[in-house]
Amino acid sequence: MPVSPNELNQLRQQIDDIDNQLVELLAKRAKVTARVGKYKSKVGLPIYVPEREAELIAKRRSEAEQLNVSPVLVEDLLRRIMRESYHTQNVDYLCTNPKIQKIVVIGGAGALGRVFVDMFKRSGYPVQLLEKDDWENADSILNDAGLVLVAVPIKLTESVISKLTNLPQDCVLVDITSTKQKPLAAMMAAHKGPVLGLHPMFGPDVASMVKQVVVVCHGRHCEQYEWLLQQIRIWGGILQQTTAKEHDDAMVFIQVMRHFCSFVFGSHLSGENPDLQQLISLSSPIYRLELAMVGRLFAQDPVLYADIIFDNKDSVKILTEFSAKFNQALTLVESNNKGEFVKQFLNIGSWFGDYAKQCLVDSRKLLLKADDDRSLSEDC
Repeated sequence: MPVSPNELNQLRQQIDDIDNQLVELLAKRAKVTARVGKYKSKVGLPIYVPEREAELIAKRRSEAEQLNVSPVLVEDLLRRIMRESYHTQNVDYLCTNPKIQKIVVIGGAGALGRVFVDMFKRSGYPVQLLEKDDWENADSILNDAGLVLVAVPIKLTESVISKLTNLPQDCVLVDITSTKQKPLAAMMAAHKGPVLGLHPMFGPDVASMVKQVVVVCHGRHCEQYEWLLQQIRIWGGILQQTTAKEHDDAMVFIQVMRHFCSFVFGSHLSGENPDLQQLISLSSPIYRLELAMVGRLFAQDPVLYADIIFDNKDSVKILTEFSAKFNQALTLVESNNKGEFVKQFLNIGSWFGDYAKQCLVDSRKLLLKADDDRSLSEDC
């Protein structure tokens, strides 16, 4: 039986009323989570507790199933709500080492340096910056420093570290460069006290450190910088420990190959000069997302990506091998050898194993969100 216009208006009004209640509930929830954030700050609990999040989602999914509501929908809503909650809790943090007299961030005015300066200040540490025009006063700036964080471009890291030979004996010397072997060796040579290598696996545009990975490469006297690692955990960061060599070997695949492929794809597109807006409008969500990942590279600092690609000692070797693989695959297409293509496809799928199936599930969630929000078609 068709719905009359008057009845449709009444149903829409009911939806509006329910939506208003949802907004009010979200406001109430935000007030509670803000109080949770204050409590965590007071006692030093991490912002992000994965066990608590997993338990909460599991319970709500179970309740959704009992009420004949899509558990996937409920999980999506909860994760978005919780992400906002983490941001509202990202205000102040417990200081894990109040004895620190001063933290000096070399390059603290830079994009990523500012993130750490902000987080240290939110945790109650006295912070001072040392920039390129401040080196004539470096001795006084570095005097009594309990932590010196090197946050300068890759090409400057080792030369800056070489100047840090007169730090206090108990000062913790840390770098946040995206390569680790050379900076870590330089710090060990320049400073006899505690040394730590970090690589934040995020950019300067993050809203908080919640769920952000920070790679840890131990240097010397780890017991003297455990307070810093705990501070990062309280900020919500996820610490992944590895050796400097293992880190640099992995970054060839995680950073160098990925950024280089995006560079070449973007270069080819700009050379062929297709109608970009038409490509976007004709693309499905997955292709818009892939194009967005390429496009965002060229909205960032080219010097940073040049340093990442050029300064890894294994870049040329791995990229040359990748080029050979590309040409081999191209030969299959040129010779119309579909059978060999399928055979290799299956072998590669076998190497990925169950992870490929999980990627299919995870990517489907991303694609649904991309399809819900056509902003990817407007803002690559």
